[in-house]
Amino acid sequence: GTLISGMALSLGRTLGGLLLGGGLGFALGLLLGLSKISERLLGPTLAAIRQIAIFAWVPLLTAWFGLGELSKWVFVALAAFFPLFIATQRSVANLSPQLNEAAQVLRLSLGQRLRRLVLPGAAPGIFAGLRLSLIYAWLGTIGAEYFMPSNGGIGSQMIGAQQLLRMDLIMAGMLLVGLTGALLNLIGQRLEIRATRWRHA
Repeated sequence: GTLISGMALSLGRTLGGLLLGGGLGFALGLLLGLSKISERLLGPTLAAIRQIAIFAWVPLLTAWFGLGELSKWVFVALAAFFPLFIATQRSVANLSPQLNEAAQVLRLSLGQRLRRLVLPGAAPGIFAGLRLSLIYAWLGTIGAEYFMPSNGGIGSQMIGAQQLLRMDLIMAGMLLVGLTGALLNLIGQRLEIRATRWRHA
């Protein structure tokens, strides 16, 4: 019962951080992929930030947000941000020039261009990035609970079991973490296949 409740807390943090970080990564990736000016202004800064190891952010995040729930969400969001941001930006920026020419000839508005040309063309890369973001969000959740062991979660429970030398709980937790990661990867693959099934028709 304790492990199940911890898993529920951890999965809630994973999905919350994924929505926050993945949504921001998708929006910024779309902006930088479509706008050369935005890419020149923001690209170098984001590229430099991307080189910082994710766990190096822990002291800064805990100083800003404390050890509570908000800091865990921000940490998971940071882990989920870059995979989807990079995949979206590159997929949009590398679209066929013929698509842009077709949009100009048809005089499509920005909304029509996004809906009819840009997003369908970039969908395979975007969903591949979403799958990676889902996996990184899960890993970020476990890392956040290791380094900020408060308010429950499967990672916090494994830290507590380590201190009590409860090998049964540690092994059960490791098994749950591994199986959940594999399941999330499978869900991501299914989403990617369903979203781009028109390519295989």
